[in-house]
Amino acid sequence: MLDLRGRNWLAPFLDPVVAGLSRARLTPSMVTAFGLAVTIAGAVLIANGLYVLGAGIAGAGALLDALDGPLARLQGTASIRGAFIDTMSDRFGEVAIWAGLAFTLRDNGTALMLCLLSLAFSLLTPYVRAKAESWGAEGRGGWMGRAERMIFALVGIGVSGLGGLGLKVLMPVLWVFVVLSGFTVAQRIRRTWQQLTP
Repeated sequence: MLDLRGRNWLAPFLDPVVAGLSRARLTPSMVTAFGLAVTIAGAVLIANGLYVLGAGIAGAGALLDALDGPLARLQGTASIRGAFIDTMSDRFGEVAIWAGLAFTLRDNGTALMLCLLSLAFSLLTPYVRAKAESWGAEGRGGWMGRAERMIFALVGIGVSGLGGLGLKVLMPVLWVFVVLSGFTVAQRIRRTWQQLTP
C-alpha cells in the first residue's frame, strides 16, 4: 500500500508546509475540512464534465489529507476525535468523487453500474479493516488502499478529459478499478477470517 510509504517519501517535502501551517495557527481539523471542501469542489467540476480540472482540484484536496496527521503530531494535538474526523472526511471525499462521475455517466447504464460498484468497494475496504480491528485482528493490506484508489481514479478521470477521449478511457478504467478494489475487499476479508478464532 502507498499510504505509509508515500507519506514517508513525501515527508521531506511536506514537513516545511506542515511547519508553515502550524505557524499560521491552523488546526488539523481546519486542514481536514478545507481538504474535503476542495475535494468536493473538484467533484462538482467532474459532475459538470470538466474532468481534467475537476480531477486536478480533487487531487489537490486529497493531498491535503497527508498534512493533517503530521500537523496534529507537530502540535501535540493528535486524538481519537481527530482521527475519526479525518476518516469520515476521507469517506465523504470518495463519495463526492464517485457521485460526481456517476452524474455525468447517468445515461450509460453500464458505466453508472461500475461507478456504483466502485463506490461500494471503496467504502467496504476501510469497513472490513475497521471490523477486523474491532475484534483485535489486522485488517490492513490489499492492492487498493485509499492512496491507490484516489490516484487510479483521478488520473483515469483526468486522462479521459483530454482530447475528448471520454468513455474510451473511462470504461477500461472503471472495469479495472472494480476488479482491483473488489479483489482488495476479498483479500482483507480472507486475511481477517484467518485471524479470527473459530
